[in-house]
Amino acid sequence: QVQLVESGGGLVQPGGSLRLSCAASGSRFSIITMGWYRQAPGEERELVAHITNDGSTNYAESVKGRFTISRDNAKNTVYLQMNSLKVEDTAVYYCNAFVSRIGLFPSDYWGQGTQVTVSS
Repeated sequence: QVQLVESGGGLVQPGGSLRLSCAASGSRFSIITMGWYRQAPGEERELVAHITNDGSTNYAESVKGRFTISRDNAKNTVYLQMNSLKVEDTAVYYCNAFVSRIGLFPSDYWGQGTQVTVSS
């Protein structure tokens, strides 16, 4: 199994910043891609940002220029730096990893989610 543990959520005022972290742990696995998704109340879960093994990234249009995803492959950790936060960024943020394990097909793993609330 692979476990993803997120941290860094919280309450912040509009225009503020937060940094989310997600560390993957387990045995005999290799991470292919990592990303962040979010889900606001009554909404579908949506991709926020995504990063591949070689560092290629893509972002939702709504966060481009404000959010930055990065990754430490040695630590199996992905980060999401969120700047200029807006009220509409309020959601539960989920870490995702697409993982390869010996003898198994690659599959998705999810963190438990961390709440980000942007409010004055």
